Amino acid sequence: MDLLALADFNLVARHGGFGKASRAAGRPKATLSRRVAELEASLGLRLFERGARALKLTEEGRALFERTGLLLTELDETAAAIASGGQTPRGRLRISAPLLFSQIAMGKLAASFALKYPEVRLEVTTEDRPVDMIEEAYDLVIRVNPEPDESLVGRVFLHDRLVVVASPALPFPKDGVAAPVVVRGPAGPSNAWEMTTSAGKARIMVRPVLRLSSLVMVRDAVRTGALAARLPVSLVSHDLAAGTMVHWGDVEGSDIALWTLYPTRRLLSARVSAFLDHLKAAFPRGTPDELAAYVKG
Repeated sequence: MDLLALADFNLVARHGGFGKASRAAGRPKATLSRRVAELEASLGLRLFERGARALKLTEEGRALFERTGLLLTELDETAAAIASGGQTPRGRLRISAPLLFSQIAMGKLAASFALKYPEVRLEVTTEDRPVDMIEEAYDLVIRVNPEPDESLVGRVFLHDRLVVVASPALPFPKDGVAAPVVVRGPAGPSNAWEMTTSAGKARIMVRPVLRLSSLVMVRDAVRTGALAARLPVSLVSHDLAAGTMVHWGDVEGSDIALWTLYPTRRLLSARVSAFLDHLKAAFPRGTPDELAAYVKG
């Protein structure tokens, strides 16, 4: 099999078209098309369905892309590591991170990493949805309490937990009285919150008056109005210390773990290892207090 043709096939498959691949690689579109056609002819398979406006992998093309993309990447990284002595992180590093972590910490982390490793081209996208690391060409994914995935290796680098907080202007509700609250996203079916307080377990009635799409927005709403909310303690610890919020209780079973995930079959590149070390240096104990201090600092 022609490895150059295979590499061009992977380039086109990764970018989703000959035109996009041509612009990304700075190579003629006609050359890429010819190479892919030669590969299809040598295999006796159609790898792409070519429409008037879209290019789509066939079932055989998808299988070839999934199996060879990793191998070609490993070959490239191995060659680059040998050429550079194997220790200098360089090249593109694509990371997907969740919204809240990106809003409060990722900018600072990314900037300090870029200053430390100027030969790495760091790209960070923010999204909470599950991503296909291979299909979307991510090197590293950060997720909150991810579902088990046998194809990925992961490690926890931060812990957090949910607490019920409120504006100092809002008294703790009496039995049968619903507290006005702000929630993230659509309100759930429950009209009561359970928590653990200094006096033991407590259950309060709630009445959602605001539904917001970001936890940062939820925090800001509690700061501004006479409202309560369930928020990560790392996000509100400074408000609690300053007295701009009060702590009503801890949400039971709300442990939050932030994981870094990467493919098991892929050689761990120097740049991925460097970013994992960067996270470890920023959060050596992985506690909510460390995240809160990092954000404030």
